[in-house]
Amino acid sequence: MELRKPRVALHLSVVTIAACIVGAASGAGSWALFEALDQATQLRLDHGWLVWFLPFAAFILGATYHYVGGASNRGTSLIVEQSLPPLDPSGVDRTPKIPKRMAPLIFGATFLSQLTGASVGREGAALQIGGSLAGLLASPFRLRPSDMRLMLVASMAGTFGGAFGVPLAGAIFALEVQQTGRLRYEGLAPALAASVTADFIVEKLGRHTPFIEIPVNVDWWIALRLAVIGIAAGLAARVFTGLLHDVKKRVRRMVAWVPARPIVGALATIALMLLFGRDYLGLSLPLIDNALEGSVASWWDPLLKIVFSAIALGCSIPGGEVTPLFVIGATLGSALSGPLHLSPVLAAAACLAAVFGAASNTPIACAVLAIELFGAEMAVPAGIVCIIAYAISPKHGIYDGQRQGAKKDLRATEGPQNHP
Repeated sequence: MELRKPRVALHLSVVTIAACIVGAASGAGSWALFEALDQATQLRLDHGWLVWFLPFAAFILGATYHYVGGASNRGTSLIVEQSLPPLDPSGVDRTPKIPKRMAPLIFGATFLSQLTGASVGREGAALQIGGSLAGLLASPFRLRPSDMRLMLVASMAGTFGGAFGVPLAGAIFALEVQQTGRLRYEGLAPALAASVTADFIVEKLGRHTPFIEIPVNVDWWIALRLAVIGIAAGLAARVFTGLLHDVKKRVRRMVAWVPARPIVGALATIALMLLFGRDYLGLSLPLIDNALEGSVASWWDPLLKIVFSAIALGCSIPGGEVTPLFVIGATLGSALSGPLHLSPVLAAAACLAAVFGAASNTPIACAVLAIELFGAEMAVPAGIVCIIAYAISPKHGIYDGQRQGAKKDLRATEGPQNHP
């Protein structure tokens, strides 16, 4: 036993050092991606005619991913799936495999998507870049398959924590996203080390996440109205997830040639733009900014962002789901603040976290995210809204690689559990 303790400590040290390296790479990758996408967005805003090239860009991206992408086509779901331990512990423990080409593919694809106005996000792309870099950087350490999976966990923690300036939420997200209702405590040290390192790197590179402190004085009447926000957030997650999966199924059934599927999404996006304007193209970050500044959003803002993003992502235009869900949440909370007589900033901030938490099955991480972004007084409002939203959100979230664990309705599970 005495001989085993130094070996355990040495192993933990090696894994944590490797996680810091992965976290630094994930943070640098996120920074580079976000800087590039800022340039792409500004170019599109300066040259509005670029939107008309979206169908051509969609075809290029569809053909590239179909003929070159391979496993990269599975996106963030592949990272989540490969980070999970095998279902059969007695079977062969294989080293997780993430294509090295995933990073350059998703970087270029997301840049082109944003340049031409596709309503997709960026954080999912950053998760894929981090996962691809993790496999490359961890290989010299000759880690076991179980430790390589921890490096993927570290890459997700670093990417999420560094992207939003929320190191604690990033670590929890990486541990929570793999399986509903389960946290992998063996990954705590590498996840937190990677997330803190990534946040430090992003800050040093000059990209700062603004902190908005929201004063809150919660009583029972405010808590009840926040519960209504939570119900709305859970329903929004249901609508987004359901529409996303429905679009995927219909497009696959209607369009046999895979490279043509993104073109359908591009043409639909342009048609929607002609009907409803350009506010819902790309990341739509001004909608979040307006909501968090106290402007009350229109009731159709979250609905239209759901439609724009579900069509683009459902038709396989590369990009992420995180930012669209944040936009949906912020505008939904803002729009509901009027009828519920709540502070629009409070409602927008709580709902911003809850919609993504419900759609990704990560309510704890998103409640912590709200605390890190908006101050400690957001703990109770974010907890109320995120937990209720999670309880009524769909069983299957936005990540296909996520493993099912505890029941979504928060009932106690009877009988022995066989979950790994």
